Parts: sequence; C-alpha cells; structure tokens
Amino acid sequence: MMQYGMNSLAWQSPFSDPAGIFAKAKALGCDIFEIAIEDFATLDADAINRAMEDTGIRVYTVCGAHGETRDVSSDDQEIREAGVRYIKDMVDFCNKIGALVIAGPAYSAVGKARQQTPEEVQRKWDLGVESLKACADYAGEHGVKLALEPLNRFETDFINTVDQGLELISRIGYDNVGFLLDSFHMNVEENDICGAILRAGTESKIFDFHACANDRGTPGKDNFDWEAIAATLRKVGYDDYLVIESFTPDCVEIAKAASVWRPFSESPEAIARDGIPFLKSLFA
Repeated sequence: MMQYGMNSLAWQSPFSDPAGIFAKAKALGCDIFEIAIEDFATLDADAINRAMEDTGIRVYTVCGAHGETRDVSSDDQEIREAGVRYIKDMVDFCNKIGALVIAGPAYSAVGKARQQTPEEVQRKWDLGVESLKACADYAGEHGVKLALEPLNRFETDFINTVDQGLELISRIGYDNVGFLLDSFHMNVEENDICGAILRAGTESKIFDFHACANDRGTPGKDNFDWEAIAATLRKVGYDDYLVIESFTPDCVEIAKAASVWRPFSESPEAIARDGIPFLKSLFA
C-alpha cells in the first residue's frame, strides 16, 4: 500500500530533531519520513527510533547529500573513496533505524555539470560504475537497496534520463540497484514522463518516487498531469513510497548546486498540509 511523506530538506537542514519533526509530520498527515543524511554528527539513531515508536512515523528511505567531497566518479581517488565510504556509512545507519532504501544521485556530485571530451565521459562512467559496484555489494550484504536518481542537466552532466539510468543500472549489475524517480527532474528531461515511468518500472526497478511540483513546491499546485502519473505508477505496480521533496535555502550541502534561492510555498508546513492530502486523493 502506498505510503506518503516528506523529505527532511523541506523543513530542516541538517536534520537533527526527530521528535519534533516526526510529530509535525504526523499532524500533517504523513505516514513516512525521508531523512537527508547531510551530516552524521547531527543524527542520533536511538532518538530516531524513539520518535518512530512515539509517533508511528516510519523511515523506510533515506537520501544522500552528494557534495563535491563525496563524488564516486571523481578523477581524484581520495574523493571517490570518501564517496564510497559515505554510502557505506549510510548503509550502516539504515540498519540502525530499519530503513530499506538509500536514494539520490549517488553516481556524482550535485552541481557537477561541464563540457567533456568522449574520453572524459568514458572515464566518468568507468569510475562511477566501479565505485557503485562496491557500494551495491555492501548494501546488498546488509539488506539495503540503492535508488539512483536522474537529475536535470543543470545539476549533473552524468545521468539525466531514465534511459541513461537504465544503462547505469545494467552496468552495475546488482539486483538491489534501481531508481528514485523525481517528477521535477523528469519534467525537464523526459519528453514523456509517463513513458519514462513505464520504462523504469518494466523490471520493477522503481524503489522510491519523489512527487515534486514543477517549481519544487507543492504537488497539485503545478502544471503536471498527476492523474496520468498516478495511473502509470499503478500500471507498473509501484505502491511503495511517495515523498514530497522540497528545500529550504538553508540546505547548505546542495542549495547552491540545486539553485535554491527562495522559499517554494507560504511556509514549509504548507507543502505537506496541502500536498499530502492531494497525493492521497490520487490513490484513494
């Protein structure tokens, strides 16, 4: 059964207040909450587990904050190793709180977008695949899935479309590697959003879905055909997680890379207040 929730980047960055945030999420109709793991120093697994127990909110998915020092396809070996270590640390953290999926653009650094020679493109693919194989192997041993997110062309020069994502997933070659699909990014890069969802869902490779407005604000207050998107998700049998991802300008790790210059609603809470009931109505 589909479950609905928020990503922490809409309300707090870095995430550090599970009791208060989960209580707010519950009051605003969320079933689940997705934690952006920006800084492990601000995260307390025991506090998160207590907050889940107290509120009934579950954390099944976390997302990575892949800045330039966590780039698994970097030419710099030390940076690649730091990126792999970061993903493995996220796997360990998932095991502490019972999360099942690590989502995000783990293949590169957000904001890394530049012209490249064919040789540079090939090296990027080779290094990224090599790194993500190691991550997928470790995640699989610990019962965690990796959901790779295609980003729009302004935020990455690597994986922009579902078809590119399918190639990357195929090259990695692990069953626990699939997609996080994000409607905001698909709106920029896919000629047919529903067709892209169909291609991603053919082999049940959708592990997470970010239901984002075209301006990264409130779903339903945008220009998307949400009825068609919902029908397509049903057609491919996806019924796991619908997460609203928005941002505050305070999300230091990726605000500049994602061009987060302004608030996207009258208040951070309004995104959930209006967006969660709208999404639930689509699957009623």
